[in-house]
Amino acid sequence: MKYDLHTHYYPKSYFDKIRALSTDYTFGTDPTGRTIIKLRGARFFGITSPMTDPEARLEAMDRVGIDVEVLSLSTPNVFFADPANQPGIARMVNDAYAELMAKYPRRFKAFASIPMDAPEEAASELERALGELRMQGVVLMSNIQGRALTSPQYRSFFEEANRKKAAIFIHPMLPANTEPFQEYVLGPLVAFPCDTTLAVAKLCYAGVFRELPDIRWIVGHAGGAIPWLMERLDNGFRDFAECRVNIDELPSVYLKRLYYDTVTFSPYTLRMLRDLVGTDHMVMGSDFPHLLGSIDRAVSSIDDLHVPSAEKERIFAGTARSILANLD
Repeated sequence: MKYDLHTHYYPKSYFDKIRALSTDYTFGTDPTGRTIIKLRGARFFGITSPMTDPEARLEAMDRVGIDVEVLSLSTPNVFFADPANQPGIARMVNDAYAELMAKYPRRFKAFASIPMDAPEEAASELERALGELRMQGVVLMSNIQGRALTSPQYRSFFEEANRKKAAIFIHPMLPANTEPFQEYVLGPLVAFPCDTTLAVAKLCYAGVFRELPDIRWIVGHAGGAIPWLMERLDNGFRDFAECRVNIDELPSVYLKRLYYDTVTFSPYTLRMLRDLVGTDHMVMGSDFPHLLGSIDRAVSSIDDLHVPSAEKERIFAGTARSILANLD
């Protein structure tokens, strides 16, 4: 079995909502004529046909041998909208995912989108998603309209997610200041992994991983720079008193409890990640059908690892089965 935990699907109505409700997000075309979305001038999204076409997805999955996709709504998720509109958009998307899961129960699972800026609705949508809709967890951006996940207004949601032992997939978002990333598609190339790194480091030093240990955190793009910076973050704990206020162990202790997807496709990075956290904390991801993703390399990069076959099976499926809800 092969589970892809980092793959994105968009109901067609979702793009209509962005056009209707947002002024910061604009649509345009790239030099090849492809439709793209920009945030305050910084490109971060190119629309491809499989994003809205389940049949095209199934064809691609069958071609490379992926059995199950765990779908999620990528950047900007529901956070292009104000708090009043986020709940309705989240329900719209989650219902569309539930319909797809019902139509193809053996092929598609999903992470729910959550209206984080409407706290009561966020809690109720978490309950509905994991209960009534039988989804596998939730997806959150690395920042929410520029606010850190450690912001006090989000604490009650995380406490409830901890009680439910929910899986939370952290997906990158552009930083609030997009100006440095307006050239060379630097938003997805550079800003995304940097913002993921910042989000995870803040969650660690703020004590969220220590205080809420039952959330199954899945970090996109192989953790951004977290694997490379783990020792440096430990040195911060050793050298700076403010880095010890909320945690009582080295950051690496908490960071090795997280789960990391394989959306790097680099054999060097994947080997280092395996040596750092073990294959029981790695899950396969493709980032399909985004342009920087690859459904082919998602599989081949794991197949080509020089590790025992049992470890490859954990990356392909075993870890996913151990942390996701409602897989029965």
